[in-house]
Amino acid sequence: MIRSQTPSDSPDVLDLVVIGGGINGCGIARDAAGRGLSVLLAEQGDLAGATSSASTKLFHGGLRYLEYFEFRLVREALIEREVLLRAMPHIAWPMRFVLPYHKAMRFDAETPTSRLLGWVMPWMKGRRPAWLIRLGLFLYDHLGGRKILPGTEKLDLQHVPEGGPLKEIFRTAYEYSDCWVQDSRLVALNARDAAARGVEVLTRTKVTEARVEEGVWTVTLSTGRTVKARALVNAAGPWAGDVIKGVMHRNTKDHVRLVRGSHIVTAKLFDHDKAYFFQGKDGRIIFAIPYEQEFTLIGTTDAEHSDPDVKPRCTEEERDYLCAFASEYFKRPVSPEDVVWTYSGVRPLYDDGARSATAATRDYVLVLDTGAGAPVLNVFGGKITTYRRLAESALEKLGAHLPMSGDWTAGVPLPGGDFPVDGVADLIADLRARHLFLTAPWAKRLVRSYGTEAAELLHGAENAADLGEDFGATLTAREVDWLIAKEWARSAEDILWRRTKLGLHLDEGQVALLEAYVSAHLAVS
Repeated sequence: MIRSQTPSDSPDVLDLVVIGGGINGCGIARDAAGRGLSVLLAEQGDLAGATSSASTKLFHGGLRYLEYFEFRLVREALIEREVLLRAMPHIAWPMRFVLPYHKAMRFDAETPTSRLLGWVMPWMKGRRPAWLIRLGLFLYDHLGGRKILPGTEKLDLQHVPEGGPLKEIFRTAYEYSDCWVQDSRLVALNARDAAARGVEVLTRTKVTEARVEEGVWTVTLSTGRTVKARALVNAAGPWAGDVIKGVMHRNTKDHVRLVRGSHIVTAKLFDHDKAYFFQGKDGRIIFAIPYEQEFTLIGTTDAEHSDPDVKPRCTEEERDYLCAFASEYFKRPVSPEDVVWTYSGVRPLYDDGARSATAATRDYVLVLDTGAGAPVLNVFGGKITTYRRLAESALEKLGAHLPMSGDWTAGVPLPGGDFPVDGVADLIADLRARHLFLTAPWAKRLVRSYGTEAAELLHGAENAADLGEDFGATLTAREVDWLIAKEWARSAEDILWRRTKLGLHLDEGQVALLEAYVSAHLAVS
């Protein structure tokens, strides 16, 4: 039987349009392209311009989610830590976390674990026995088949450097493993790899309308361009609900719950390279993490956020809360005057009806809607750690509608990540041997940003002057040109706060020079 041709058979119809250039959108676009699909990705602002550049910068299983019995989510995230480490050893690396313990500590009474403990051991009155903490860490060590990362150890804080910054009341701690990641660079590298596989990546391009006509989506962009696609992915993050109602004109019972997470950055509070995991009486946890060589990152909060178009900011109340929380543990109190920078992001969680923002699920939910006459997959929630698995699950759901090959991303490195997990020191040494003008911190920053591609970025440079204008903090015109040409950077803000975090190190005059340089570069390109 000969099938009559339909509009969806046309070579002018894309397989997939992805709305949203955060980690989920870029991860899905990359995965789809590697399966042979034709893909366009549209992002209304800059890549990682919202939630994906405002995380706590961790690949982690989510130790506290064990309190909520979210074992599937924790297991998947723990497995992914090591998969991702192998794929991006330049922008992600192991980190040890110190969890101070005191037997008088009390915790949130509303978690499933707290309620069960209150029933079985009512005399504990909200306290956590040491054996329960150790049990949780045992599960954390073993749920994910850990191979690279070391396991949990018990510390005597009176005899190790990690105890020095802490109050004397804390004499015992448990040290476990998780991983650090440069979140917004993760997004940019996924986008780069997607583009190398054929994805058309459009930044500063909003999808204004999406309608089904003759079985395919007709998608209108803010540039006036119209494209057709067999399927859509709505990975708009905080704006996912707006896309469903205002762009696609669909009704749904599934909703986004917007939860703001704020962080503060202070001058360095301790000298070692490990992070702290602090537990509060209100059921929250925060981290205190070494950050950008000279600083400490503290976060995060959980607060309801009503409108995705209202730019999230760390309120004075949140700042003071984080300072007070950290001061419960550190000998030297952390005050608002110590804060040099704050940032805040909105987590687009799936609205599961939880009573509090803290209790709302961090798991992702993928909803396939075919009611309009062509498929659209709406993405809710998710963690940066599980973005790759989310992408695989998304394409599995679309598999009945789009012919494609199977999973492929596990173990495939991102740009610059084609070297062993333990190979960073060798890369840095090699880079310095080739370019004698590099200082150790400069070479480390380049390798930690660009991996093996740092050599390409510096190719032919015999001295610092060969790299062009120096904007400060080792940022040169050569690197800026690279970010504009290869990573969609279009402003000083893109470069200083997303492609890098060098905004912490430059003064207003240096920022102005950079902005002028970027504007002039784009004007002639």
